[in-house]
Parts: sequence; structure tokens; C-alpha cells
Amino acid sequence: MLRRILAVPAGLIAGIICITIIEKIGHQLYPPPAGAASGDMVAMKEYVAHAPFMALFFVIIGYALAAFVSGFTASKVASNGKHTSAIVCGVIFLFITIYMMFSLPTPVWFWILGIFVWGLVLVGSKLALKK
Repeated sequence: MLRRILAVPAGLIAGIICITIIEKIGHQLYPPPAGAASGDMVAMKEYVAHAPFMALFFVIIGYALAAFVSGFTASKVASNGKHTSAIVCGVIFLFITIYMMFSLPTPVWFWILGIFVWGLVLVGSKLALKK
């Protein structure tokens, strides 16, 4: 029972680490303005509105990796043979992603991929549950 309870936080932490690493790589290649890095939402909106495709695509890559790793981790920790923990992680990340997309001026392609990639939690979960 304890493993099932800890599975979701473990999956979320693993996913957050993946997003952070990939976004840091993206910020090295496509640095945001200084104001955006300090938490200025107006500067961040301006940056996202005019960011190059690859700068935003790095975020999608981070989401995809996070979805896979989160689903894998949650299912391995839960070890109950079900995808429930992975799906919970995916839904939590999906809600956070939708909130961020409403907060920032993201293009339509970002919305489509940003929602779609969280289905990869099931791919990670299936791989984790293979015997």
C-alpha cells in the first residue's frame, strides 16, 4: 500500500527533473531575456510570443521525456501491475501544462503536442510492467 502511495510523488519528481534538464539545455541554446528568467510574467509572455520554433520545441521534448519517465517510475514504484499511478501523474502534468498554455501565448501546434505528449505516460508504464 505504501508503494502505491509513494508512486505518484516519485513519478512527479522524476518528471520534473526531466523537464528541468531539457529546459536548461533549451535555455542554453535559446536564452530567454533577463526579465523572463527573474519571474517577470510580462517579459516571459513577450519571449514566448516571439520565441523561435526550437525554443518552444525543447519544452515539448521535455514534456515527452517527462511523461515517459514519470509513467515508468510511477509504475515501477507502485509494482501492482496497473497503470493507475502513471495515469495520475499524466493527468496532474496535463493540468499544469494546460494552465501554462493559458498563461502564455503559445501557438496552436504547441497546444496539440503539449496535450498529446502526456499520453506517453502509458508507454513508460507499459515498459515498466513488462516482465
